[in-house]
Amino acid sequence: MADQQDTDGSQHWYTRGANFVVAVTLARPGADLVRQGSDQTDEYMVLLPEDVRAVLNAGGETVVSGGDALSIVPPGDSRVSLPDGGWVYRVFSKFAVDVLNSARNASDYADGAPDVAALESWPEPVGGWRLRHYPLAEHVRSDTTMRLFRTCNLMINVFLPNKAPRDIRKMTPHSHADFEQGSLAIRGHYIHHMRYPWTPDKTNWREDEHTEVGSPSLLVIPPKVIHTSQSIGESGMRLVDIFAPPRDDFSLRPGLVCNEADYPLPERLKGISAPSQLA
Repeated sequence: MADQQDTDGSQHWYTRGANFVVAVTLARPGADLVRQGSDQTDEYMVLLPEDVRAVLNAGGETVVSGGDALSIVPPGDSRVSLPDGGWVYRVFSKFAVDVLNSARNASDYADGAPDVAALESWPEPVGGWRLRHYPLAEHVRSDTTMRLFRTCNLMINVFLPNKAPRDIRKMTPHSHADFEQGSLAIRGHYIHHMRYPWTPDKTNWREDEHTEVGSPSLLVIPPKVIHTSQSIGESGMRLVDIFAPPRDDFSLRPGLVCNEADYPLPERLKGISAPSQLA
């Protein structure tokens, strides 16, 4: 699709879910992505691919990143400077109203999203609001391809790059009862398989979808829709899942969320055991 905004040569695309919005930017060399405190009342995430350098400024702190990293930016004024340009991905909650209203698909949510649970804000981070930076290479585990991070309002899963096309005998079809999943492809090609639930009204039944996409692209999967994503290219493809608010089941599994020490659980989850299976 054509870009929605061009600022001095940088191109921007905005797509929303019920509780989150993704800003995809192809930045020109020397571009600055600026957020004003009056618009940015909560944290947002900045995902940098490999070899995309950035200087991040917020809350009186500065972080210099060589890329392949996730940053969490505190409320208030902030700036992401990209000396060489390149692709950058920002994830906001619905509280960033100006970004939400810029979304290409804003009209899809004109009547709300009755199947999606309300956005719940989790407790403030340990040590207060500050700029946090996580080089992704430091968060690789042998027992999972997931790299989960959360804020008070968001959760992101930056999968490890794939090493081969997905084994079609090891797909993982599943659904979510009351939240959306954003699947952001930042490298490679995927087929998103979706099966819609049958309602009592047969006139509302929908055929299965098998949507092939390139990158960058974003799929927003509604609650109750059975889905799984299939990588169809060679090694190095990258997929990122987005949730708002953070998922209970992932957060209850000790050690699964890479920055769990920075973001406490809400009181309602304390003392609850993790589910036996995750999807």
